[in-house]
Amino acid sequence: MSTVDIMMPFYGDAAMMRASVRSVLEQDDPRWRLTVVDDNPADDPAVAEWFAGLGDDRVRYLRNPENLGLTGNFNRCLELVEHELAVLIGCDDLMLPNYVGVVRGVHVDHPDAGIIQPGVRVIDSAGDETKTLVDEAKRLLYTPRFDRRLTLAGEELAVSLLRGDWLYFPAICWRSSALKELRFRSDLRVIQDLALLMELVVRGERLVADRTVCFSYRRHDASESSSTAFDGSRFTEAGAFFADVAETMAAHGWHRAARVARLHLSSRIFALTNLPQALRARNGVRPLVRHAFGR
Repeated sequence: MSTVDIMMPFYGDAAMMRASVRSVLEQDDPRWRLTVVDDNPADDPAVAEWFAGLGDDRVRYLRNPENLGLTGNFNRCLELVEHELAVLIGCDDLMLPNYVGVVRGVHVDHPDAGIIQPGVRVIDSAGDETKTLVDEAKRLLYTPRFDRRLTLAGEELAVSLLRGDWLYFPAICWRSSALKELRFRSDLRVIQDLALLMELVVRGERLVADRTVCFSYRRHDASESSSTAFDGSRFTEAGAFFADVAETMAAHGWHRAARVARLHLSSRIFALTNLPQALRARNGVRPLVRHAFGR
C-alpha cells in the first residue's frame, strides 16, 4: 500500500512548525512518513529535543549543516523522497485529519496521476479561516467548475494554470516518480511552484483535483511572495518567466497556451492590485506598471 512522504522544509517560526507537525500526527490514516529539514542558520537545541520527545518513528528531523536557502532546501527535500507519494508542506500550514486518507484514495482511483490537488481552506496568521482578494480570485475566476473530481492534462491543463494558477502548492500530493530528476529553479524566488508544474505538464503528467477539503493553507503578509509583491521584484521575475514559458509552449506545439502565457492576464491584474500600496510606499512602482501594461 502507498505511503505518503510528507516533506517539510523548515525555516523561521518554531511554534508554527510544531503546530504543523502535530497536524500530521493527528492523521486518521497512519500510512505516512514525515521528514522535517531544518534550514535555520542558528542552531536551536530545543527544536531537536522536541522532536526526540515525540516518540514516533514515522517522524525524522534533519538539520542542514549549512544554510541552503529557500530553493536549496526545497530541492534537498525532493532528494530525500523515498515513498510512492510525496507532499511538500509549508512549515506554517496545517493538514486536516483526513488529508492522507483523501490523497491516498485519489491515488488508488487514479494511479497514473502525477499531481493530486485536494480541497483547501485558507487561514490567517492566527489560524482563523479567512478570505483574501487573491484567494477569491482563484475560486471565482480561475478554478475550473467541477462537482467532485476533475482530471486535466496536456494543453488544456497548461492553459488553465497559465490563465491563473488556482492550485495550492503545499497541499498538492505528487506521484514521486513524476518528480524524479526535477528540481526547483535556483533563478526563481516566488514562482518556482508554477515553473515546476509547467515542466510536469509538458512531460505529460495529469492533474486530478478533488473537492474534499483536507488542508489549511496559511496566508499572511510575512511570506516571501507577499513581500516581493509589494517591492515589485515578483513581477520582474514573473514577466521573464511567462516570456520563457510562452516560447516553450510554442515549441511544444501548444499555441493557445503560448498566447495565454504571453498575455498572463491574471499576473497583470495582481500587479495592478498591488499598485496603490506601492504608490503609498513609493517603492516598486515602476516594475508593477511595466508588468501590468507592458508587452
